[in-house]
Amino acid sequence: MVPDVVEIRVKSVLNRVSGMPFRWSMNPYRGCVHGCVFCYARRTHWFIEEDGVGAWSTRIFVKVNAPEVLQAELARRGWRRERIALGTSTDPYQGVEARYGITRRLLEVTLRARTPLSIVTRSPLVERDLDLLAEHARRAGLTVALSIATLDAALAREIEPTVSPPERRLAVVARLAERGIRAGVFLAPILPGITDDAASLARVLEGAREAGASFVHHGLLHLGEVTRDAYFTYLERRRPDLLPRYRELYAGAYAPARAAQEIDDRVAAAQTRFPCSPRGPHLSPPPEAEQLALL
Repeated sequence: MVPDVVEIRVKSVLNRVSGMPFRWSMNPYRGCVHGCVFCYARRTHWFIEEDGVGAWSTRIFVKVNAPEVLQAELARRGWRRERIALGTSTDPYQGVEARYGITRRLLEVTLRARTPLSIVTRSPLVERDLDLLAEHARRAGLTVALSIATLDAALAREIEPTVSPPERRLAVVARLAERGIRAGVFLAPILPGITDDAASLARVLEGAREAGASFVHHGLLHLGEVTRDAYFTYLERRRPDLLPRYRELYAGAYAPARAAQEIDDRVAAAQTRFPCSPRGPHLSPPPEAEQLALL
C-alpha cells in the first residue's frame, strides 16, 4: 500500500531527551511505512490524534523545512556540538526519503556544524549516503546501527512487513564497516517466545561478527500505549498460543526484571561465542582544536 504523504512545516527539530545515553534526538518524518508490529513509536501518532494502530504505516508526515530549522538551531551560541540521535521515532531512511532527501540534508547540516551523530535504521537506503557518512565520521563523528530482530527471513517478513530481509541489512553493516564507519547491529526488540531463544540470538550475533560489526546492542520488547494494542492484535492473529504468557509478562509496559535478566544472560553468552570484530580502523574526527581551526 502506498502511504498518504503529508508535508508539514515545523518550528523545531531538536528534541531534548532524558534517561537515554544521548541528550538530543531528531526525526525527519512522523510515522513509518515499515509497519513493524512492535514499534514503540506508534504512540507519536496518538499525540496528534492519528490512529497509531491501523494508520501508523499508511500516513507519513514529512518535515519539509527540517534542514533549515536544524541549521538555525545548531547556529545558536549555546550549542555545544553534543551528539544527536537520528531516527528515534521513525526510520530516517524509509521509502519516502528516496523522494524527499530530508535525512541527507540533515546530515549535511550536522556535518557543517561538526556535530556528532548516531543513526538507527532498518533500511538499506542508508547506503545511498556512504560518501556523506564517511565524511561525517571523519570530520564530526558518526555511528550507524542497523536494527535486526531475527535472521529468520519468514519471521522477519511477518513482524516487519515492508522491511528488507535481515541478511540484506547485515550486508549494509559490512559495507559501512569497510568504509571505516563505526557500524553495528541493534538486536531489538527481542520478542519473548518468538525471537528470544538462545539459537536465534546467537544467529544474529554470529551474522553481526561476520559482517564486521563494531558492536551489538540489544533491547527487550516494550509495550507502551498504542504499541500494546498493535502487538496484541498481531498475537491474536498469528500467535494466539502466546497470549496467556504475554498477559502475564506484560501486566505493564515492561517485562519483569527477572525476564529481562534472562535475556541479558543469553545475549552475553552469545557475545562470548561471537564477539564483534570491526574491519580495520574507524574513521574519527580530529581533536577539537583542529575542528575549531576548520571553521
